[in-house]
This record gives sequence, structure tokens and C-alpha cells, in this order.
Amino acid sequence: MKKLIAILLSVAMVMSLCVFTASAADVTEISLWTYPIGKWVDEATVSDLLADFHAAHPEIKVNVEYLDYTNGDDKVNTAIEGKQAPDVIMEGPERLIANWGAKGLMVDLADLIPEGTYSSVVESCTSANGEVYEMPVCMIAHCMAINRDVFAEADALKYLNEETHTWNSVEDFFKAVQAVYDAGYEYVGCIYCGGQGGDQGTRALVTNVGGGTYANAEHTAYTYASVENATGLSRLYNQQGINFDPSIVAGDEIQNFVNGTFQMAFCWNISQEVNNADALSFDVLPMAFPSDSTPSLQGGIWGFGVFNNGDDNKIAAAKTFINFMANSEETAKAVKTSSYFSVKNSLSDLYADDEIMNEYQKLMPYLGDYYQVTPGWAEARTAWWN
Repeated sequence: MKKLIAILLSVAMVMSLCVFTASAADVTEISLWTYPIGKWVDEATVSDLLADFHAAHPEIKVNVEYLDYTNGDDKVNTAIEGKQAPDVIMEGPERLIANWGAKGLMVDLADLIPEGTYSSVVESCTSANGEVYEMPVCMIAHCMAINRDVFAEADALKYLNEETHTWNSVEDFFKAVQAVYDAGYEYVGCIYCGGQGGDQGTRALVTNVGGGTYANAEHTAYTYASVENATGLSRLYNQQGINFDPSIVAGDEIQNFVNGTFQMAFCWNISQEVNNADALSFDVLPMAFPSDSTPSLQGGIWGFGVFNNGDDNKIAAAKTFINFMANSEETAKAVKTSSYFSVKNSLSDLYADDEIMNEYQKLMPYLGDYYQVTPGWAEARTAWWN
């Protein structure tokens, strides 16, 4: 009897092991690398999102790695050279389309784009050859911001429209800066150029003030070395209260704005206000950049891309993952994790009960051309801040 029991236990253990082995073999593991897009680099928040996905798709296991904008590009490029690129990566069209997509490294996701995605967003995620290399999830209009308390003290609010978050004119923008400077604030604003961090702020400021563009409409050439942009830059350089500091980047500018050293910031969006809520001691007024026509704000579009690593099973698993995050009941949660707005019309009221988000949403109609998809983006970007 003891021998019989031992034999039966052994058989049961072997069968359990076979079942476990078969089950483990059925699980496809994929890697997700994500740039710092809101809380998409917060481990606890992302783990919560992944728990939902793993519950719905136990046949797929997602392993996450978090990138930053200091060395993230180097890390990805090194992985590509070593044939170890991540299966899924979260970023914007400037990398997914104009860089890695243009090199033939990405999978076409055209079959995944859901109805109701804004057409301008889809266009920005599509290569010149028609392949969609990014499944878009969220977007934002980058803007500038002012210390409303200081501007009220300096009687400078009359130069802008608080309801529309726009300046009355370029001339009124400079009058406002002068008024704040005359009220005793030496550092009203600062033009930073220590690197690429937040350089969308200086690009939008200069092009809007001068009435120029950063690239042509066909996205075949960069146009920022124009008379209009040179004029805009010169006006800023000659304005009291607008300082130039080649040693700092936008992160430093934001810190100085939050602590009250600077009275305006040129690299701002809703996530900056959310992330710095506890440190802010004044009323922030988000603003479009000063323009004598309709302001043109640089937008940010973020979503998922899939590297073609030659494994059909992993590509299929990667598509399942991004479709779950971008086109399911989970999408609202994924968008809110970014602190940005949805790229889908059906989620346009995602923040209906959030007063601050609704104020920032007023800036979305000012979104301009997504010129970052113009070839040579990395070189053009470096040339700009240099």
C-alpha cells in the first residue's frame, strides 16, 4: 500500500510539473520601455495598469524598464545595435516615426488605429510611406505660464485675456514684461539653452513672437533660420526682464518659476502644474505664446510603438498589449496616468469634473503643426539649442 501511494504521488507530481511547464511555455514575455510621460514612469501606477492587463491576458507577461530624457536615447540606440531592442516602447512621433520608423525598425500598426482618433493625430503618427508606427494614446498642447499674482501686482493683466489664455498682441506681451520688470522683478523670464530639455518652449516662443515657422508645411526642410525668427529672437534679447542663460535647461527654469525667482515659464503644461502643486505658493495662469495671429503651440503626442525583433509571437503579444491600453475600457485609466488628454473624440470629456484640466483644455485648439516628423530632427534639434 505504501509503495502504491508513493507511486501515485510521484505520478501526480510529474503530471503537475508537466502542466506547469506547459503553462509556462504558453506565456509570451515582452519588454516595455517607457519615457517619462506623466506617471508612466511611476512604478506603483504602472504596476496597477499591468495588473489589469495580466488579469485579462494571462498568456502575456510584460516586463517594464523606465527611461529618462538624459540617457534614454543612448540606451535605446545601444539596445538596437545589440539586437536587443524592446518589444514595445512608449514615446512620440519624433522618435517612433522620424527616427526608428524611418530606419525600418518598427511594425506598421495601421490595423490597430481605432475610429474616433483625431485625424491630425493619425497623420502625425504616419510615415511618408503610409505606415503607422505609433498607436497614439494621449496628447497635450505645450504652453507658457505666468505668476498671476505678480502680474496683478504690476497691473500687467490688462495685456492679456484670461478667459482665452492669450496675449492681446505681441506688443502687449512686451508691455507686460516691462511692467513686471518696472515693478521690481529683474528675472521676469529666462531663455534657456543648456540642452534639449524642454526646448519646445523656446522654439514656440521665438517662432510665435517673430511670426515664423520651425519647418515647412511639407515637412521636407527646417526653416527656423529665417528673418522672422531672427527678428523674434532679437526682440526678446533686447527686452528688459527677459534674460538669457546658456547654462540651464527647462527643468531649471521650471524650478525657478515654481519657487518665485522667475515670473514666467516657457516650458509648461498641465503635468507641470500637477507635479508641482505642493510647491506652488501663487496662482499659475497658463498662457498661449504671444502672437499677432492665431498662436501656434507645439503639441506633444505619446503612444506605443513596436520594434520588429523578428519574433511573430512577441509582435502579436505587443499588439495585444497596446490595443488593450489604447482601445479598451482601460484607455481612460492609461490616459489619466499620463496627466494629458485623450487622442480620441469619445474621451474628450475625460476631465469634465476637473476645473484645472478644463482650463488647460482651452489651449488645445491652438495646437500647431507637428513639425518634429521632418527628417533630420535630431540634428536640427541640436542645432537649435546650440
